[in-house]
Amino acid sequence: MSQDISGSSAAAGTKQADAFENLLHENRSFPPSAEFAANAVVTADDYAEADKDRPAFWAKQARSLLSWDKDFDQALDWSNPPFAKWFVGGEINAAYNALDRHVENGLGDRVAIYFEGEPGDSRSYTYAQLTVEVKKAANAFESLGVSKGDRVAVYLPMIPEAVITLLACARIGAVHSVVFGGFSAEALRSRIDDAEAKLVVTADGTYRRGKPSALKPAVDAALEASGHTVQHVVVVKRNGQDIAWNDDLDLWWEDTVGTAATEHTAVGHDSEHPLFILYTSGTTGKPKGILHTTGGYLTQTAYSHRAVFDLKPETDVFWCTADVGWVTGHSYVTYAPLINGATQVMYEGTPDSPHQGRWWEIVQKYGVTILYTAPTAIRTFMKWGRDIPDGYDLTSLRLLGSVGESINPEAWMWYRKVIGADKTPIVDTWWQTETGAQMITPLPGVTATKPGSAQVPLPGIAVDVVDEMGEPVPNGSGGYLVIREPWPAMLRGIWGDPERYKETYWSRFDGMYFAGDGAKRDEDGDIWLLGRVDDVMNISGHRLSTTEIESALVSHPAVAEAAVVGAADETTGQAVVAFVILRGNAVDTGDDIVQELRNHVGKEIGPIAKPRTILVVPELPKTRSGKIMRRLLKDVAEGREVGDASTLSDKTVMSQIAESLRK
Repeated sequence: MSQDISGSSAAAGTKQADAFENLLHENRSFPPSAEFAANAVVTADDYAEADKDRPAFWAKQARSLLSWDKDFDQALDWSNPPFAKWFVGGEINAAYNALDRHVENGLGDRVAIYFEGEPGDSRSYTYAQLTVEVKKAANAFESLGVSKGDRVAVYLPMIPEAVITLLACARIGAVHSVVFGGFSAEALRSRIDDAEAKLVVTADGTYRRGKPSALKPAVDAALEASGHTVQHVVVVKRNGQDIAWNDDLDLWWEDTVGTAATEHTAVGHDSEHPLFILYTSGTTGKPKGILHTTGGYLTQTAYSHRAVFDLKPETDVFWCTADVGWVTGHSYVTYAPLINGATQVMYEGTPDSPHQGRWWEIVQKYGVTILYTAPTAIRTFMKWGRDIPDGYDLTSLRLLGSVGESINPEAWMWYRKVIGADKTPIVDTWWQTETGAQMITPLPGVTATKPGSAQVPLPGIAVDVVDEMGEPVPNGSGGYLVIREPWPAMLRGIWGDPERYKETYWSRFDGMYFAGDGAKRDEDGDIWLLGRVDDVMNISGHRLSTTEIESALVSHPAVAEAAVVGAADETTGQAVVAFVILRGNAVDTGDDIVQELRNHVGKEIGPIAKPRTILVVPELPKTRSGKIMRRLLKDVAEGREVGDASTLSDKTVMSQIAESLRK
């Protein structure tokens, strides 16, 4: 979700406050229904309470949402900024909070996880059953020499064993480091080395669009060279593929976890004890391990999950579609839903296998009430057409969420109308790997939601938009997104590199965390995210946001998805180059559709924003997490050889795009 913010890249946003002269305007607004507001879990009172005393507000949440082995003495120690300590002196166990206490409180028979495998196999775990599995995994890991403070690398697909592994690590105080299953052996090895992992937990493989897909060979390749710290590799048997075996390292999950004792006592760990390291992708050089600790992270993820999704654990079925390899899968799959005693769906596969209605089939099957997914997925569904979701019963849905990037207003509207039957609130959430939990988001029972805007900070969060001097910008202006005060789920540093932490996040503005994103406040004071500051183009002296041009393109009825880059231009400095995917029912009329789209952007934003070039393409280059790799598009736009495309979900996309350009 984030990348290094050096002084030079921050400088790329100079004069950001004056950057966006012809902004898209949004006048549509959707207040909660009277019934929804009357029954909302959180009311506007939380804003007033938090504004009065933020540390006291978070202390109240920590005590009401979590069970502490030892109560804390101090809510916040900010004596050594930018290194925060939250809930000082407290001791807590994350796995006990997610599992044991629910069983002790009589909720053992409640379903914790409905698992749906890609081939169609399914299983469910009650809280009692999941507790037993986590205890067994904790015993097994300890028998392999893993103890408090040791690091465990996790390279697993979206299967229940991933959640079990993470909670087992948290239970014994080991620090988990999940590496997304789409990453290469080299990326895996660099993360193993940086964290000095003692144990790797993986699987023989998974399934990908109906076919077995291998995982274990990447682990074998990562550990081929000597010098690593790994002592054991535990392997889940998932797809039954033949795999190489190293008797000195490898153990089957069923022979270790499967045979372990079912009793394990959870003990409290210090509130600031490391919980996990998660490496951010897309950076060059040494991987950047974002470190999160226990008490503050659990508090903010639990509160935000309850407040933002209006969670009613007795009746809701929650589905966050994110992979556990990303922070969203940590916060809103592994930890918050279980801490809050919710029932959730976990799905291994993709939205289009074995058919394009797969997600809606799952919503219908399990009666999903809350769906949390990415704009990339929503725009893909738009491209496929509404006939597909219209074929399923989606009436169980009562709340929809968006995460991962800014959502275009028209995609937001489609999500509400087609998936939400024009009645479900939509919570558009902004946050990062570094923030640990949601930071800017509507509260569904309070906020009149606005298509495309994350709008307001979560209660207890101090967010601002500032100019290049660090001064707040007035409504109607753009600038840099910053966080003015520490927050409970904030990263505690970069693993093993405190100076890099300070330089990357705290050096641009005095005393403020710089998120690396541009933002604007509209006339109402609502916050709109404009993407990375590096995604601001300078066109003949006018500074334009790629996000807003993309939104203008997607607002055209023929366009399902768009990606915009700035390409070097001798006349204007930079020129807008757009890549668009048409909706399923739209016809590519060549020059006619291109001119129509250029004129549409000119009408929506201004003539200066008209793309120099628009390419109609069959697909966009995306990683397996759904992130569009704009640097590859920039290579195409500027006529260079395309750079490393190894992390793309479809390696043929770039050759298809290059062919479109030649035509």
